[in-house]
Amino acid sequence: MENSDGSKNLIMSCEKPASDNQLIEDSNDSPIEQVRLTVPITDDPTLPCLTFRTWFLGIISCSVLAFLNQFFGYRQNPLYISSVSAQIVVLPLGRLMAATLPTKRLRVPGTTWSFSLNPGPFNLKEHVLITIFANSGSNSVYAVGIITIVKAFYHRELNPIAAMLLAQTTQMLGYGWAGLFRKFLVDSPYMWWPANLVQVSLFRALHEEEKRPKRGLSRLQFFLIVLISSFSYYIFPNYLFQSITAISFVCWIWKDSVTAQQIGSGLRGLGVGAIGLDWATVSAFLGSPLATPGFAIMNILAGYIIIVYIVIPIAYWNNWYEAKRFPIYSSHVFDEYGKRYNVSSVLNAATFSFDEQGYNDYSKINLSIFFTFAYGLSFATLAATLSHVALFHGRTIWEQTKASFGDKFEDVHTRMMKKNYDPVPQWWFYSLLLLVIGLALLTCEGFGGQLQLPYWGVLLGIGLAFIFTLPIGVITATTNQQPGLNVITELIIGYMYPGKPLANVAFKTYGYISMSQAVMFLQDFKLGHYMKIPPKSMFIVQLVGTIVASSVYFSTSWWLLTTVEYICDPSKLPEGSPWTCPGDDVFYNASIIWGVVGPQRMFGNLGLYSKMNYFFLLGILAPLPVWFLSRRFPNCKWIRLINMPILISGPGGMPPARAVNYNMWFAVGIFFNFVVYKKFKGWWARHNYILSAGLDAGVAFMAILCYFMLQIKDINGPQWWGMEIDDHCPLAGCPTAPGIKVDGCPEVR
Repeated sequence: MENSDGSKNLIMSCEKPASDNQLIEDSNDSPIEQVRLTVPITDDPTLPCLTFRTWFLGIISCSVLAFLNQFFGYRQNPLYISSVSAQIVVLPLGRLMAATLPTKRLRVPGTTWSFSLNPGPFNLKEHVLITIFANSGSNSVYAVGIITIVKAFYHRELNPIAAMLLAQTTQMLGYGWAGLFRKFLVDSPYMWWPANLVQVSLFRALHEEEKRPKRGLSRLQFFLIVLISSFSYYIFPNYLFQSITAISFVCWIWKDSVTAQQIGSGLRGLGVGAIGLDWATVSAFLGSPLATPGFAIMNILAGYIIIVYIVIPIAYWNNWYEAKRFPIYSSHVFDEYGKRYNVSSVLNAATFSFDEQGYNDYSKINLSIFFTFAYGLSFATLAATLSHVALFHGRTIWEQTKASFGDKFEDVHTRMMKKNYDPVPQWWFYSLLLLVIGLALLTCEGFGGQLQLPYWGVLLGIGLAFIFTLPIGVITATTNQQPGLNVITELIIGYMYPGKPLANVAFKTYGYISMSQAVMFLQDFKLGHYMKIPPKSMFIVQLVGTIVASSVYFSTSWWLLTTVEYICDPSKLPEGSPWTCPGDDVFYNASIIWGVVGPQRMFGNLGLYSKMNYFFLLGILAPLPVWFLSRRFPNCKWIRLINMPILISGPGGMPPARAVNYNMWFAVGIFFNFVVYKKFKGWWARHNYILSAGLDAGVAFMAILCYFMLQIKDINGPQWWGMEIDDHCPLAGCPTAPGIKVDGCPEVR
């Protein structure tokens, strides 16, 4: 496995540098081995791209995925349907259209322009562009969370036009940053975007003619076998035996022990020995481990062990921050008595702002020990990202800037793209950026100021996104892990504009999501780069796809929020109702912490958790020892594989991810990216990414089929203990401090 500097897999030895001949050979292809093994170095510039088939299948794919992901996102068991599903389905549809549509050219009335509904065989480039459309539909619209908490949690009105503009502008701001940084994050061969290799492998399997190996399988045959197997098996964890999604053996042995269940629960504890027999458990929160480089997996594993199995137990059982009053793992907020925090006591209903007197009369906000350290680690991760990129990639970025008109940092793919296609003019990006900034200001300042965020907050959020797009893009492009800006944006606006919950989440969305969208656009540009798609066609498809996806996400959420009675309120929903909105519940609690009460009363001088601010210093300093050792021992390639932002953020997905998700992700990732990669590299190169795509697609298809054929009709399978979506560790969420009374938990005296 190679790092962004081309270094090999994690080995505990010091090697001699590569020979000059090897460096010359790598420059003729790609310096990254996985890219050389996966991406073809051929191109046919004559293939049509933006055809009628591309537009028709692309817009439908984008709309369907956006609807399904938002629809399932409100449910107790959220389901994420990736663009891989559409990538598979549209191939036979495209070929059917090529076989049946008329080939005669149609002239647009009043113009000289004409087009054909069927310009020839359905080709690879059309398929890639349709998948880019689908990518837009499969990526959630973060701003919908704001709309949800306003209507379903705070029970306030919101102008639908303002809500629609919020969804559109937050998604489209990233185009400007993508245009600025594509030289570094797309053209550079060292920015290789590991997740794209899954789709490249699948495209090749679906389109390339290959001779089946003797006593073996073609890649397409292998994919179909995996797809059918995954599809067939998922009926068990999804419908017949849901408890196998999380199995915690420790809880089965010590049924009456709170401590044992805290240690063993894979859903509400530390997850020692917890497993899940479900691909969704493996990939739901952290993505496919098959698409994550081995060195990144080991960094995440190291951080996870240090935090979850060393720091958290020490902190909890030494009762730091009165940790024993609350669950060891929870994303909710509590009062000093161990009860769920009553937000209405500290929120002025008339002004929709913080009620200081109510707060003083009630209680400070308390967090579980896990949630406390989750915030601290997010502080450290952000600081370490800046420090790491400056130390390890700063010189490269500077040299790329100086050599922006040369070919020093080009590989064969970049040279082919420059030779065969015109680039996207920079003014396209800048014009769109200015337009969207204007609409964002209108969204927040207009409509009676319902979103509470003033103009300077919008501009500040946009500025933060600009600053962090490059360093976070470098991390994502080399490790397949993306640190977020959600916490730092909440912290900044919480200090500057406290007591305004909607201003806080709106600022977070403009600051965080425009950066995240830029990274997504750049990743799609790199996919087009690998597949030799004209850059202008990529830009147009991404733009239209974003507009369509944002509109469908908004419309679906508005429809559900206005038609499903008591949506997101489990206490009032009918028994067994799936509309519990678990992700939005976390979003709502964050709005309380950072928006209503504010960081000064949480992490400042008026709060309980001010020491968490030392994590910023920890993050800044953490990459320094690694950088020093890598300079001191330049031939020890394994030192450069220690990535401190990734290591620190090891358990950064918790919550909402659980220990069982991490356990299974590590098990699968280590097996395939170390054992299989080392011993069966030929099989790995041929089948690894196709295996990932087949598993994802099988799960998605079975989940959709089960819901629309059975669950929508309230046919929910047999009634038995294995149908509970639970690991049967009821005591894992109990407090252990004396005198704290919680329903369903033993009281400690």
